[in-house]
Amino acid sequence: MVFGNCSKSKQTSVALKFSYNLLINWINLIFLCMRVARNLSKMLIDIGANLTDGMYKGIYNGTKRHEPDLPNVLKRAWDAGLKHIIVTGGSLEESREALDMVQIDDRLSCTVGVHPTRCGEFEKSGDPGKYLQDLEQLIKDGGKKVAAFGEFGLDYERTQFCDKETQMKYLKMQLEVASKFPELPLFLHCRKSAKDLADVLFGYKLKGVVHSFDGTFEEAQELLNLGYFIGINGCSLKTSDNLETVKKLPLDRILLETDAPWCEVRPSHAGHPFIKSKPLPSVKKEKWVETSMVKSRNEPCTLRHILEIVSQCRDEEINFVEEEVYKNTLKLFSHID
Repeated sequence: MVFGNCSKSKQTSVALKFSYNLLINWINLIFLCMRVARNLSKMLIDIGANLTDGMYKGIYNGTKRHEPDLPNVLKRAWDAGLKHIIVTGGSLEESREALDMVQIDDRLSCTVGVHPTRCGEFEKSGDPGKYLQDLEQLIKDGGKKVAAFGEFGLDYERTQFCDKETQMKYLKMQLEVASKFPELPLFLHCRKSAKDLADVLFGYKLKGVVHSFDGTFEEAQELLNLGYFIGINGCSLKTSDNLETVKKLPLDRILLETDAPWCEVRPSHAGHPFIKSKPLPSVKKEKWVETSMVKSRNEPCTLRHILEIVSQCRDEEINFVEEEVYKNTLKLFSHID
């Protein structure tokens, strides 16, 4: 009897151990599937890409170098895991072109507005009031395809294109139009002008993002205090000071962008060593092939590089940062789902 009981006890012990191991394996498998699903889910949203730029038509400095290749650019973006791209408008004509462009795909939307360096267009039009009315009508016509009012703001770095007084005048006039669409976020430009921009925005209870931010944390703080998000791209990650600013920003106020075809992350930039993913092949524009990027022409497919730099320099887990930034983006741009 004793031997029989021992035998049964051993069998029970083996069965329990087997069941325990099986349970652990199942739990591990479930967590693995969850991680894979999270990695495969598309949460990258480029909040600013200048896809109407001539470079995507193969035109560089007025000279045609290759065939238009926007479909290839978009394919690389979707293959890289992007969920959505907001195409930036920088003038009335450009905003119209952007709105036409985004009709082709549910994963595209656009902005409508006038860049500070192009504010001279208001007066060149001969009727600034009508120009503003046309911007307003374009927003109405665009419906949910218009993601934000912009790009507009102040640029004291390039006043050779438009003086400060003219920029300020049409910043305020565009804000008056934007105030008619309070549900529409602002897509703001700021170069060497953070204090003046914050002072003007203080008078308006609107929401939005200051994109391509490259200022100090103290300047960012003024904009954060007004409730604005901060957009980060390659121009935000050039120097060690830039990286220190990014480290201090609250994660729940960070958005990501490429500002393509501009603001690529170059090997000389402080953020470059934090890039972990393998770069896609690129060729000179004179040797263009549809399967490769063009050297020195940024594309939305590089958005993961920005995510990698931001997460690495902040010493935060990349999937966590990606998820949080995704939530931030949906919070501001509620039309994206």
